[in-house]
Amino acid sequence: MAGKLRKLVSSETCVFCKVVNNEIPCYKVYEDNKVLAFLDINPVNQGHTLVVPKQHYQTITDMPLEELKQVISVVYKAVSALEKEFDPDGVNLIQNNGLHAGQLIPHVHFHLIPRIEGDEINFGFLWGTKKVSEQDMKKVQEKISKLITQ
Repeated sequence: MAGKLRKLVSSETCVFCKVVNNEIPCYKVYEDNKVLAFLDINPVNQGHTLVVPKQHYQTITDMPLEELKQVISVVYKAVSALEKEFDPDGVNLIQNNGLHAGQLIPHVHFHLIPRIEGDEINFGFLWGTKKVSEQDMKKVQEKISKLITQ
C-alpha cells in the first residue's frame, strides 16, 4: 500500500535536496545537521516557512522516527518564532504525503503558514464528509488500533 504514495525521485533531481546542498539558493531561517528551515519562495502569507529533513525521504513513513522527532522539534521552534514575529491569528501546519494528497515535491516537508483573519486563503481542504455506520467505524477502529500497537 505504501508504494501508492511514491513517485520515485532521486536525491539528485529533488528540488529540496538541491536547496539542502546549496545548489539552489534559499532564505534560511534555521539549520542544523539534520534539518533545514527556509522561507517559501512563493509564500501564501508573509513568513510562510518550509521545514525539511536534510536526508531525502519521500514520505513521512519513510523516515526513521528519531529523525522525524528532530524535524518536529524544528517545526515547533519555527511556529513559536512566527507567532512572536507576526502575531498571527493562527498558523497552518501542512504536511502532505503522496501526490493525491497534494504533495508536489516528493521530499518530506512541512509548510508553516501564518494566518491572519480575513486573509481569504482557501486551501481547498474544506472537504465533504461521509456517513459511516457504527459497525464499519468499529471495524476500522479495531484494524487501525492493532496496527498502531504493533
